[in-house]
Amino acid sequence: MKKKSYLAAACLLLFMLVLSACGGAAGSDAKTASPETGTEAAAGGAEEAASGTVTYESESGPVQVPANPTRIVALTNAPNVLSLGVTPVGVDQWTGNNPLFTEKLKGVTVVTEEDPESVAALAPDLIIAGSTTKNLDQLNKIAPTVVYTWGKLNYLDQQVAVGKLLGKEAEAQAWVDDFTKRASEIGGRIKAEYGDDVTVSVMEVDGKSAYVMGDSWARGTEILYQAMGLKMPDKVKEAVTSEGYYSLSLEVLPEYMGDFIAVSRKLDASNEIMGSEVWKQIPAVKEGHVIEFESRASSYSDPTTLENLLGIFEKGFLGDSK
Repeated sequence: MKKKSYLAAACLLLFMLVLSACGGAAGSDAKTASPETGTEAAAGGAEEAASGTVTYESESGPVQVPANPTRIVALTNAPNVLSLGVTPVGVDQWTGNNPLFTEKLKGVTVVTEEDPESVAALAPDLIIAGSTTKNLDQLNKIAPTVVYTWGKLNYLDQQVAVGKLLGKEAEAQAWVDDFTKRASEIGGRIKAEYGDDVTVSVMEVDGKSAYVMGDSWARGTEILYQAMGLKMPDKVKEAVTSEGYYSLSLEVLPEYMGDFIAVSRKLDASNEIMGSEVWKQIPAVKEGHVIEFESRASSYSDPTTLENLLGIFEKGFLGDSK
């Protein structure tokens, strides 16, 4: 009788172990097909399990992210991601319309924060967003979401931060070190050519609107004022103190122009301001000290954008001389 009892107990225990294993497998599958996301992410979950996760110290606190993310949706900072040789599965419309990234974005979906379902449909394993991005709560349910506040980090630290997120911190830092050295050297050559006190105004024009920019407002401002160490006209410096940029009327425009003018505009469109007599009488314009570049390719401060602008500025200030 005892032998039969032991045998029955052993059989019951084996049955319970098998049942438990089956239930665990079913529970694992259920987690990858979450009703909150409306998308099945079994493949993404398997990849994440294989590669493991790491804790990323974001500005909003620690976030568990894939150690090697493969399906990134970048609603912000997409150019920083692309500059590290990583292709997201989804990007914002502004990056999608940027001519510098046309080739790199072939086959990449343009998504919007207004439509979280379009993000979920891509089954991302990592989402990069801004602090003002809409529907952050919903995005966090789709995949680990890392948030950056625009301007909280300078343009160099921002690239290193994204590099760390993607497991490419050393690569990002190497670019930072090399870029700052090269830009500083070009700045030194410009000052040797035109004097240490040479000034440059950075402005954007669009139709009848004109703005001057501070030292960290993209459009090459970080290169000219920070990396190269060129000077901003005093009147511009005072005007941009509050907002970082300042709107100008055509009548007062000449008062804010330096020895050189760097102009961000749509190069394939005529411009009323730059066709005006007021513009034509500005000393820098008369001397040919105007450097124009495409606004759609200058609104970011990532390595690809900065390298493109650095070449434009070097040629604009120094010609083809090396």
